[in-house]
Amino acid sequence: MQFRQQALAKLQSPEELDLPVRFARPQGWLVLSVTVVVMSAASVWAMTGSVTSTVGAPAILTHGQGSYVLQSPVAGQVTSVVAKQGQRLPANSPVLKVRTAQGETVVRTVAAGRVTALAATIGQIISTGANVAAVEKVAHAKDTLYATVYVPAENAASIPDKAAVDLTVQSVPTQEYGVLRGHVKSVDRSAQSAQQIAAFLGDNQLGEQFTKDGRPVAVLVALDRKAGTESGYKWSSADGPPFSLNSMTMAEASIRLADQRPVDWLLP
Repeated sequence: MQFRQQALAKLQSPEELDLPVRFARPQGWLVLSVTVVVMSAASVWAMTGSVTSTVGAPAILTHGQGSYVLQSPVAGQVTSVVAKQGQRLPANSPVLKVRTAQGETVVRTVAAGRVTALAATIGQIISTGANVAAVEKVAHAKDTLYATVYVPAENAASIPDKAAVDLTVQSVPTQEYGVLRGHVKSVDRSAQSAQQIAAFLGDNQLGEQFTKDGRPVAVLVALDRKAGTESGYKWSSADGPPFSLNSMTMAEASIRLADQRPVDWLLP
């Protein structure tokens, strides 16, 4: 009965329409205003701003035509190693001599280049098809260097044409001389096997190393030239290292991908 009387009394009383109502405190209005401004700025940035991303991958400095593995056409005993590691030889030049049952055979270069590795020694018994040397296809000491970057296959499609590339060269102190500059020249859209990489670089171990996490895509990077530097190439520092660069030097590449708007991440 008590609650019923209270309810009836409330119905009989006039509405308190003349009393002021406080909707929000001044501090609340300030927080709301700041929130609206921040959300508006974020929306504008999402529509008009851009985010830069990069992909990192191992690289190696090479000449454009790569290398080849020289194999012995005969089986026998090595009697003489004529060529020296680092020597540049024309095509059809003698590399070593092998004594067989039919007499002595000279193993010669297939194409002109620089001997980067010798796998045969005097007195060694070799079989037909054995790897005896690796020869880089370069005719002159001043031939242009490139960087071959082995990028994971899933990132290859996102690499734009002429994308900027920074190369941390293994033999160059980065803190002192910075990184080597370059840009993408071409992207091989098909993934490469360890055998294909080994054939291009003339090194089976590198083929295995670059494919340990899967078959990568080869990206050819042209190094930016700069007159006045000892290396002949452009670095993030003013002059770069006080020495020239050699082929078959390992590096780590950072390739700049196409800029994206943040709103693209939200759209299907």
